[in-house]
Amino acid sequence: MTPQGTLAAERALLPESGRGLPPPKTLRELLGLLFGSAPVLWRCDKGNGTERSGKQSTETKMRTIHVNRIRDSVAAMCKRANFELSADMRVALRTAAELETAPLARNTLLRILQNADVAQARELPMCQDTGLAVLFVEIGQEVRITGGTLRDAIDEGVRQGYTEGYLRASVSADPIRRGNTGDNTPAVIHTEVVAGNRLRLQMLAKGGGCENMSRFKMLTPADGREGITNFVVETATLAGPNACPPIVVGVGIGGTFEYSALLSKKSLLRPIGQRSSLAHVAALEDEILAKINASGIGPQGYGGKTTSLAVHIEAGACHVASLPVSVNIECHAHRHQETIL
Repeated sequence: MTPQGTLAAERALLPESGRGLPPPKTLRELLGLLFGSAPVLWRCDKGNGTERSGKQSTETKMRTIHVNRIRDSVAAMCKRANFELSADMRVALRTAAELETAPLARNTLLRILQNADVAQARELPMCQDTGLAVLFVEIGQEVRITGGTLRDAIDEGVRQGYTEGYLRASVSADPIRRGNTGDNTPAVIHTEVVAGNRLRLQMLAKGGGCENMSRFKMLTPADGREGITNFVVETATLAGPNACPPIVVGVGIGGTFEYSALLSKKSLLRPIGQRSSLAHVAALEDEILAKINASGIGPQGYGGKTTSLAVHIEAGACHVASLPVSVNIECHAHRHQETIL
């Protein structure tokens, strides 16, 4: 059929009212001639969040969060982290005390728990080193922060929390010239944009004694599982009593030089003893934990079976030629808090 014949056939399908009109140039014009008006194929009703077709919209409602809420939440977390030993740590320490056979080791664990009870009852810091504030912030992509910046809100929260809680200021203004900022700011902040309309704040009050025992090593793929195990156990053993055991060992495997370190610190945010969801990684956690506790360093370095309460490993994709491994250690206080806005 010729183009002219095709056009004639198409015109024959049109209502009589449309046969004398110029040929339609767009789909909408053609539908208008056929049906009288172009039908609504899809439309979102912004009023109730549903599509005209009847399907439920998957869009999440935008939320605004004022910086004052962030500031107040951070201030409260700073105080709680230093005054209150977390529930997961209490369980882990009590369990370790029950399993210890060495009297001095068991007594040391019980004294750590007693110290935590006094700190919480009197709102006093569990340790004189009240740590540098490290915050992991998950920002929902449907969240809009108003009234200021996230950085300023967090730093003001740290400033207020450490001042109101009479917590020691432990931040040097310059790593070379040293000095003290006087209010424990600035905080170290790691941000990640995620789905949803919530703001998640996770905090670590990181003491210098355990942080100083952290290490990094760029292994080769040939070093494999054995190389990872040896390096982590060696790091925990070298830390000895300086990291204030029993310790929590965070391990980051993979990624790049800097990302493996971030993974190791992020792993410390998991509840104590929560094993990796990957079976082969969980098995490695168990193996390393057993070898660290076999060192005999024990609580506060006095000997015993409890040198570490947990080993947490986070793994990430890496270059085929690389095997970066970072170890970040936490002391027996393991000050961590979480708030969701």
